[in-house]
This record gives sequence, C-alpha cells and structure tokens, in this order.
Amino acid sequence: MTKATRLLFVFWLSLMWSLNSWALPADIQAAKDEGMRLYNIGHSTAAMPYLRQAADAGDVEAMYYMGESERRQNMMGLTTEAMEWYLQAAEHGDPYSMLRLFSGGACIVGDRCPEGSDDWQEKGWREAALDITLPKAEAGDPEAMLAMYYIYANLDASRLNTVYNFLGIPTRAGKWLKRAAEAGLPEAQTRWGRHIMNGRGWYFTKSRRLAAAERWLRQAAEQDYAPAMNGLGGLLREQEAYSEAMRWYIAASEQGHLNGRMRLASCYIEQDQDPTCEDIEQDRVKGWAIYYAINQEANSSTSERSLSLRRDLLSEEERRLGEELAEEWLNKEPPLSNFPSRIGF
Repeated sequence: MTKATRLLFVFWLSLMWSLNSWALPADIQAAKDEGMRLYNIGHSTAAMPYLRQAADAGDVEAMYYMGESERRQNMMGLTTEAMEWYLQAAEHGDPYSMLRLFSGGACIVGDRCPEGSDDWQEKGWREAALDITLPKAEAGDPEAMLAMYYIYANLDASRLNTVYNFLGIPTRAGKWLKRAAEAGLPEAQTRWGRHIMNGRGWYFTKSRRLAAAERWLRQAAEQDYAPAMNGLGGLLREQEAYSEAMRWYIAASEQGHLNGRMRLASCYIEQDQDPTCEDIEQDRVKGWAIYYAINQEANSSTSERSLSLRRDLLSEEERRLGEELAEEWLNKEPPLSNFPSRIGF
C-alpha cells in the first residue's frame, strides 16, 4: 500500500466515523435502546433482534454490539457471524471492532484484512485502529484518547507492563488513559482511579493511594457516572466513611447501577449486618420489593439467589406486600445495568 493510498484510506475511515452521528428513526432508536438495556444486564441473546434493527439501519455502535453478542454466544471466540458484524463496523471506522478483528486473527486466519496490499498482512487491523484513532486523540478528542488506551492495552499486554505499572513507570496505554481522565471523560477517570486502587503507581502508604484514587472517582461521580458512584461508595466504605459511602450507593442506584440497587435493598432487609447501612431505617417489605423488582427486570442467577438467600428473613405476608410494592421499582429510568466494559482482554 503506498503512502498516498494509506492516507486516503484513513481519511475515508475518519469520514465514515463522523458520518455515524445521524439520528435513527424513533422506532429504530427504541429498538436499539431495548437491545442495549438487555445487553447491559447480560442478556446478549435476547438483545440481538433489537440491536439488529439498528445495525441494519446503519448504526455503527449497534453493529459492534451485534458482534459482541455473537462472540458471547460462542465462548468468546471470533465466529464467522461475529466477524461479519465487526467488519461492518470497522468499515465505518469503529476502532473497537478493529481491535476485535485484530485479536481474533481475522486478517491472518480469516483472510479478512483492511483494504490494501501485503504489507498490512501481519499488523492489519491493529494499524487501522491506530491510524484512525491517533489523529483524533492528538487533536484533543477524549473519546479517541480512551480508545487509544484500549488499543495499547490490548497490544501491550505483557509481564513487562505489569512490572511497569507496579513501579509507576508510564506505559503507552496508561499515558492515554490519564490524558482522557484529565480531559474530563468520566469513564476514563473511573478506570484511572481503579488502576490506582489496584496498584498502579508508587504511593508510600495505603491511605495516600486511596486518597489519590478517590480524587479521580469523585470527579467522575460528580458527573453522574454510575460506575464511579458505585466505585466511590466502595472506596469510602473501605475508609469507614459509611454515611457518605451509602449516599453514593444510593446515587448509583438512582442512575441504574445494579450493585448500588442491590446494596440498598440489602440495607433495608439486613440493616444491622453492614455498617454502611447505619443511616438506613430497616424496612424488610421495601427491601424485598427492590430485590423482587431486580429479579423481574434482570432475571439472572444472581438476582434469583439474592431472593433465595433472604426468603426466610421475611414472613409470607411481608413477601406478599413486597411483591405488590415492587411495581414502583420496575422499569425505572435509566434502566438497570451492569455497565460492562466496552471491550475486555
């Protein structure tokens, strides 16, 4: 591929990325919203008919999540069906789909490479993701900076990077994640705060580490970013700031975070089991109502187990009243979500 051809290819991908901002028709947008709701609580199979409507209408994000849903059905492998959806999204400039194609070996094993000649056969989609994302990141786009983190974290996973992280030596991925966090992107701030909590960087004491992580999580939480609210609640709980921790769990619940909602329900039923619940007045009926509503909406083994473990703590009449009250907790906005990472490793 000549330099001029490659530049033209990158320009075309950038143009396709920017063109994906048009509004979907109302019925298609509603289908996509339902698909994402199901995907975000772990029901990727049920999500697919809804996401497909948006993907067929040209929505690139829906194309990517169709690929993710297909991949989830097959033990996380790059099946033909998943690859075709990733290819569609990649053709519209989606860097996350390009990463999936690279890590799944689409270029070498599947013989599905970016348009060009043999000099891309080895690197393929990795270079395509870098070429489209780097100019946007360098121009100050926080979302592109975050994408650069995922690109380099995917490419640079190694024991050496683990050592670098422990010693506080910046990696390429870490530098871009911090830049995205400094640019104010709450997802990046949350991930950067968690990295600090999990050992990134050199801090003389645990309290200093937690204080550094708290600053980033708090910035994201104050932007109503539910994963940050939930994470901040956990961090404050570890520091025994129980009242404030509970306030953030409640805020996370109000933003649809599944863990925040379940923690609130647990406090209502078992107020004396957790110091975080000290400001919550026990109300077993309300707690059962919340758990019951979660199970109706999420319908997972975890939600079913939560009900089963607490069944004997309530009388049959309390459970009946709670199930009647559950309607107040069903289908709230925003919907319940596990807030899964957009790409894993």
